[in-house]
This record gives sequence, C-alpha cells and structure tokens, in this order.
Amino acid sequence: MIEFFTIGVYGWDEERFFAALRDAGVDLLVDIRRRRGVRGAEYAFANATRLQERLAEVAIAYLHRIDLSPSDALRGRQGAADEADHVARRQRATLSVDFIAGYEREVMADFDSLRFVSELPRTARRAALLCVERQPAACHRGLLAARLQKDLAADIRHLVP
Repeated sequence: MIEFFTIGVYGWDEERFFAALRDAGVDLLVDIRRRRGVRGAEYAFANATRLQERLAEVAIAYLHRIDLSPSDALRGRQGAADEADHVARRQRATLSVDFIAGYEREVMADFDSLRFVSELPRTARRAALLCVERQPAACHRGLLAARLQKDLAADIRHLVP
C-alpha cells in the first residue's frame, strides 16, 4: 500500500520544501492545484515548470491531477468567505462550510480511492498531495487526504513548515 503525505507551498522556502519531501522519502508528488503557479518570488520554486525540473533532479516523479482541484467558481466562493471573515488567504486556518460541501459535491462524489491508487505509477511507494495552503485544514488536500484515510485506512502524514 502507498503511504500518503500532504504538503502545501506557503511557509516553506525552496530548500526546506525539497528537504521535507526527501526526508519523508516521497517518490511521487501529486499536484492537485488548478493553477500551477504561486504569486511571490519566494514561491517561484512551486511554479509548474520549475517544480517539475527540480523534482526530476531529486528523483521524485510528478503527476498533475486537475480533476481533484476545486473549480474556479468554488475557489471564488471560498475567497468570498475569506473576505467576509476578514482573513487573508495565506492566513486561512479552515475552509468554509460552503467550500467543503461544494468540493464534496463537485469532486468527491465521483471519487474512487481504489481507482485513484491504481492510476498512480506502479513504482510509487510514498505519494505527497500538493496544494498551496500551509495547513491541510485550510486546503482541499486535507479533504482528499481524509477521504483516502477513510476509504483505505491509509496513514496520512501532513508535512508542514
């Protein structure tokens, strides 16, 4: 069985981000972002092309699964909830009830954990789910990880700065 990890981009610098993946023994990074770019020079390492180049250098496979990302409309509703709560996206600690319900309806309703695992490269032993938020509770990767944990009794480790 594959071991699962989650990791965000915020709060890491490039060196510590890749060290965290290496120290955890991650051999596959599953990018579940819709937009594979991150604003700010400090996070340029997480932009798709640079990220894939660096992962190749450290022998970590890369897989983009846009089907597991929230829609732009759903992201917009979370943004509106953040604004109403006067919380900056990078400081968000939790997801809104509306976002969680929408993600469950739009993405998780048709998600099959066993099929997901069977579609990963056969060589993968330790896979990390990647998005941007610092804390998994503030990100859809936490919802996906919880589903994998429930369906597969998977042990999930969250890598946080």
